[in-house]
Amino acid sequence: MMRASVDLGKHKLVGMRQPSLKACLLCEFFCTAFLMYVGLSFTAVDVLSNGSLGAFGNLAWGACLMMAIQIGNHISGSQMNPAISIMLYAFGEMDLQRLGLYMAAQFWGAFVGSAGVFLVYYDAIDKFDGGMRTVRGPNATAHIFATYPQDYLSVMGGLFDQMSTTALLVILIKAITHKTHGLPKAIHPYAIGTALTVLITAFSKNCGAALNPARDLGPRVFTFIAGYGWEVFSYNNYTWFWIPIVGPIIGVFMGAFLYEYFIGNADEIKNKVVSNDEENRAHSPPHMNITPPPIVEIEKPFSMPLPAHMKMTRRQTIDGGAYYNGHPTIME
Repeated sequence: MMRASVDLGKHKLVGMRQPSLKACLLCEFFCTAFLMYVGLSFTAVDVLSNGSLGAFGNLAWGACLMMAIQIGNHISGSQMNPAISIMLYAFGEMDLQRLGLYMAAQFWGAFVGSAGVFLVYYDAIDKFDGGMRTVRGPNATAHIFATYPQDYLSVMGGLFDQMSTTALLVILIKAITHKTHGLPKAIHPYAIGTALTVLITAFSKNCGAALNPARDLGPRVFTFIAGYGWEVFSYNNYTWFWIPIVGPIIGVFMGAFLYEYFIGNADEIKNKVVSNDEENRAHSPPHMNITPPPIVEIEKPFSMPLPAHMKMTRRQTIDGGAYYNGHPTIME
């Protein structure tokens, strides 16, 4: 779903060979399939038991994302989200060929993951819907796999929901993985998983908080093949199926812009001030680059008061300099 340790893109391993493109594609496929297989299994349990999981299902999705990121972060970055990959391409973090291949791997990973859930819970689904694969109604099971909106939700409401929630996800990812003041890399998966849990809990009421084109389109295509029919696309007169695809793509750019404008800009100004100060020092004449010595506090030595008949005498050196004799002399 994201780049996860997510420098959000560039993948560098110090002292090691960079993973091949094939390795990255296999990683994206596997991690996305893992995310969908485990995550949708929680959704299946919730739907088939009439909502018994409650808010725990949201926590489970966050934990799934955490595990998926941990599995493949060191290889491909565990992006698992075409919207994130498109953003990285737009920012020059990957080329067009890699973008297309990553998106294909993510889509097929989501497709295979949802197929696995269908096989595992085939009998339970049959019992729940009586063998009638439906999208609407009390016994509908299509929403185990893909997202569908509430009846009250308008097209613009659904689009804004997906855009704004994905934007928040990107803002949190960028804050977590910031190269200077982000969290330690080892805990990126846990922090990003927590972020997803918070967002799903807060924003899943309208339409399920897909936030990921592959997460929605892959299972939607699978349900079409599995017997749910063309309604998985024609739902609400074709006004829904494209929103979980387009909304997150717009949302990632919104999130990146908002973060850079309000947060990243301050970092840029700070770095510019520091770099200008260093540059001025580098171009100053050598005699101007004087670093004042540190102030060291010297303890005053112990001294005894002298008797009244004794005093310190000032003597002249041969070259006209002066010094104080360290010994008292008797007054004449």
